[in-house]
Amino acid sequence: MNNLDILVIGGGIGGLTSAIALCQAGHNVTVIERDPNWSVYGVGIIQQSNVLSAAQQLGILDGYLAAGVGFDAVEIYLPHGQKIARIPGHPVAPGLPANMGIGRPALHKLLGDAAKEAGAQIRLGITAQAIEDTGDGVNVTFSDGSTGTYAIVIGADGVYSQTRKTIMPDAQGPQFTGQAVWRYNFPRPADLDALHVYNGPTGVGLVPISADLMYMYVTTPEPGNPWYPKEGIAAVMRGKLAGTAPAIQALAEQITDDEGVVYRPLEGMMLYGDWHVGRVVLIGDAVHATTPHLGQGAGMAIEDSIVLADEIAKAATPQEAFTAFRNRRFERCRFIVEKSLEICHGQIGKGPPVDNAKATAEMFAVVSQPI
Repeated sequence: MNNLDILVIGGGIGGLTSAIALCQAGHNVTVIERDPNWSVYGVGIIQQSNVLSAAQQLGILDGYLAAGVGFDAVEIYLPHGQKIARIPGHPVAPGLPANMGIGRPALHKLLGDAAKEAGAQIRLGITAQAIEDTGDGVNVTFSDGSTGTYAIVIGADGVYSQTRKTIMPDAQGPQFTGQAVWRYNFPRPADLDALHVYNGPTGVGLVPISADLMYMYVTTPEPGNPWYPKEGIAAVMRGKLAGTAPAIQALAEQITDDEGVVYRPLEGMMLYGDWHVGRVVLIGDAVHATTPHLGQGAGMAIEDSIVLADEIAKAATPQEAFTAFRNRRFERCRFIVEKSLEICHGQIGKGPPVDNAKATAEMFAVVSQPI
């Protein structure tokens, strides 16, 4: 199939990379995003070499490398601070770093600019109020009263996907894991040349994201899924780090800005059935939302984008393309979701502890395989 009119619902990582891939394949792509300010949630993000390979396929690798910082290993530490392993990454292409850290605002700008340059139409502050699949196309009514007809609709609208609720009203939604993640930016020490991962009930990671910046993530058990007000949240995050390694406690003293703390309860889901209904297909967190323990959530969405565009190009019908897309993606995404959840549950006592070094090595072996 070629030269299709395609609607992408969601202007995040998966939606924008889908727009890039589909525009490059010759389709006419419209992206709608509910946030009128197109704001970015989060601090930084880890991208492994498989994601950089995907960026290379999308033609945006140079922008990726310029916007972030590469590193080639993951170091594992015991809760009190003893280093027990340094795990080399697995670059999937010559010349690429094994891992990369990048700030979310920088990544969002890179992908947004690339989507617009590829020819995608971006409409902000818009939602799909009604989706009617006629068999020959999809009629969509938008929140501003306008309408459109599309050959394919792609739901890239995240873990709380309204598209999923619309086309699969009985599908199970995301489930709270019992754990949450806290993030905060710090100056990057000159000797931080790897992702540092501290094991324990309170998991901590230090991730380089530029030449002079890193972020800390902290995973904590949060029974009952409590809500924390913004005022005073820096002090709460500092308190969560009591009893961690001395190096982490020293950093915790610098957590003083309430506005700089990003807190998110961890939820996950895996759609084990079909990923499409008729001419509407779901990608990314809408079908396989993972906790961040293996750092592959965004990577899986970006890979989805490339595979879906490839299968649309090869197929005679949308349904044929969507079935082939799911078949290529299911096992890889299932592994990431389930293994990440195992690590999460092990940290909070809901399952046996997971060897982070072994799990990380397994992940690198899986994602080094072609998509």
